[in-house]
Amino acid sequence: MSLIFDTHAHYLSRQFDADRDQLLRALPNREVGLIMECATDYDTSCRALQLAEEYSWVYAAVGIHPESLIEEDASTKTRFLGDWKAELNAIAPLYDNPKVRAVGECGLDFHWPIPREEQLSLFEAQIKVALERDLPIIVHDRQAHAETYALLKKYRPRGVVHCYSGSAQDVKWLTDQGLYIGFGGVVTFANARRTLEAAAAVPLNYLVLETDCPYMAPVPYRGKRCDSSMIAQVAQTLAGLRGVSCQEILAQTWENGRRLYGIG
Repeated sequence: MSLIFDTHAHYLSRQFDADRDQLLRALPNREVGLIMECATDYDTSCRALQLAEEYSWVYAAVGIHPESLIEEDASTKTRFLGDWKAELNAIAPLYDNPKVRAVGECGLDFHWPIPREEQLSLFEAQIKVALERDLPIIVHDRQAHAETYALLKKYRPRGVVHCYSGSAQDVKWLTDQGLYIGFGGVVTFANARRTLEAAAAVPLNYLVLETDCPYMAPVPYRGKRCDSSMIAQVAQTLAGLRGVSCQEILAQTWENGRRLYGIG
């Protein structure tokens, strides 16, 4: 039995408050072997590291999500009063912990009314952190392909474009540059033709699986709270797409995720 590596999760979400510990302890018995918990600001960065230290199968990515620039309950606003440079300085010591394996989740989001220049400056600063620390970066790209790609081409960080929504054509240069491509429950949706075309174009050694849980549960769980065990449905869909076994997809993405994050 191949194990699942959920390369992008948010177990600190309030949706897990009632049963977080019970669920995380149950996941290894449901074929989930590794989880990357992704922070969105200073407070969740600290808590993500605490999770990683409590559960041996959990690792942490720490950084500032673009939405934290406008979210009223994000520490970017509540603790640092919008001064993301001060927040990045506060996060910096966390990268010394061996359970922290990536910078992120960070990137650009033009879906929400977030000041674009501020987003660009914040993303560029975190790319520089990743390069200075020799860590992979977890890239959030929502309706911002041109600007995201421009910075990725300029700095050439290693890392992963999570919840990939770009084209099959862009997959080639992204993976040629050494970036991994992450897919989750969206591949199982009825309107996923463009995403499936992109997934088919990814070289198998650059493909990783994710949930973005508690969001985007795959069919047949769509609309319910997502957790890492549901990646099995994503793997099954991609196996059918590529004409290989589900076990082959799980085994390869397990190795890819460990290589991406430098885990054992």
